[in-house]
This record gives sequence, C-alpha cells and structure tokens, in this order.
Amino acid sequence: MMQREGFSIQEACQTVGVSRAGFYRDFASREPLRADIELRDAIQRIVLENRCTGYRRVAAKLHQQGRNENRKRVLRLMREDNLLALRKRRFVWTTDSRHPFAVYRNLACEFTPQDINQLWVADITYLRLQEAFVYLAMVLDAHSRRVVGWAVEESMGAELPLKALNRALAEREIAPGIIHHSDRGLQYCSQMYVERLEECGFQISMSGRGRPWENAQAESFMKTLKCEEVYLTRYRDLAHLKESVGLFIEEVYNRKRLHSSLGYRSPADFEAGEASRSEPVPEVEGAE
Repeated sequence: MMQREGFSIQEACQTVGVSRAGFYRDFASREPLRADIELRDAIQRIVLENRCTGYRRVAAKLHQQGRNENRKRVLRLMREDNLLALRKRRFVWTTDSRHPFAVYRNLACEFTPQDINQLWVADITYLRLQEAFVYLAMVLDAHSRRVVGWAVEESMGAELPLKALNRALAEREIAPGIIHHSDRGLQYCSQMYVERLEECGFQISMSGRGRPWENAQAESFMKTLKCEEVYLTRYRDLAHLKESVGLFIEEVYNRKRLHSSLGYRSPADFEAGEASRSEPVPEVEGAE
C-alpha cells in the first residue's frame, strides 16, 4: 500500500487533538503578524542600504521585489520603526523636539583617538525573531573597532543601552575625559543614561539630527552584524538569538574579522599589538 507524504489539515488536527475551527482561528490570528514581520524586515533591509531612503522609494523598491504594498502602510511601519529619512536642516544645540531631554554637541568629529578607551561609540538596532523584533545595544571602541559591551532585550528603553554600557565598564578601566558618542535618541538622552555617563567621567557627544554618518563606525558594525550573522540565521527564540549574536560579536567580529582600517587585523589582534608596543623594553644587564 502506498503511503502519502505529509498530512491533510484534517488528519493533522485529528492527530494532535485540535478542532479544524480552532486551527483556522489560530492561523488567521498569526498569519497577518507573520506578514507584517516579513514586510518590516524587507523595509529594514532596503533602508540599511541607504539610510536616507524615503518611504516612497522604499515602496517602489518593494514593488520591484513583487510586494504590492501601498505607500500609507509603508509610511506607517517606517514611522513606527523610526526609519523615516530626516531632511537636513540647520541645527541649534538646545533640545530635541521629540523628547524633553538635553542633547549634546558632537565632540567626536573634532577628535581622532590615538589609543583605546579614548572614544567609545554606541548605537541601537533591530533584530528579527520569527514573529517579533528585539533590540540590540552596543558600545564600540573607536580606536580598535572592538565591541566592548552589548545587550539584547525585547524592549528598547533606557535600560537596554545602560546594560551594554555597564558591561563595557565591567570589562574596561577608563579614565575621566573619555568621550561617549551616540545618536540623540531618547535612550541616550535619558536622565538615567546621562547620569551614569557623568558618574563615570565621560564627555558626552551626540550626532546631529538625521546625520547617521556622524556615527559611522557604529552604523558600519550594525550593517556587518546584520549582513554576516542576522540575515543568515533563523533564530528559534530570544535565547537562541542572544547565543548566536554573542558568539558572532565575541568570537568572530572581535577576534577573527579583519579590518582594513586596522591593517587587516582583527580588533583583538590590533589591541594586543598596541599593548606590546606600549610595554617598556627591559634593560639588559651590562649594556651601555
């Protein structure tokens, strides 16, 4: 007797002991969510290629990919995910109109680090699970390109970047005067985060509104993370994502990935080389 491959919906429901009506109700509730996640992921991939892409061009690119989404829906999702391109305008160093907290001028554009722990850059990005987005915050040393702190959570309040910062502070000894550079997002301008920076002696620096290139090293890392890890992996759940992303950051990016700006060395190798050059040369007994 020939055996069919797979089961019909009715046979599958009988096997697991659920009604067909219950199955279809669950399917109807989950399918729009999956479709929404798929669309948001496609939008993020387009915007990642060019952060200044507006919603009309995003909608056009989606149409080219065979996704006939109307502009209003694309606009709504981009607004919810804070992906809308912002027009360039003259900036006044007061407060951001999107939140009541103070913002700070860009110190990083005036400073080139000559050693580690002189300039740290920070950023937040989205990572996708099957039916939800989670958020990653990271802190990167601008001199060595090494990620010195990171955290992944289901929400992106001020606690998220604070966890990444505290992780970096637990790993590194810093001196007062080190610059902390980020965008002017609510999380980085919050009282909780600013007080922690001031407590540790950081000089606070922020990019101008709508100027992601002013935090280019952080943006570059996020693109590398997504292209070389996130887009290549289907995460089962949050625990699987944290494990995989942590492995990529600590073992691949920090220890193995070569950077042209570091003379084609990894951040860990570059820091090791810098440390060896700074060590005093031992005196040889009897030498003149």
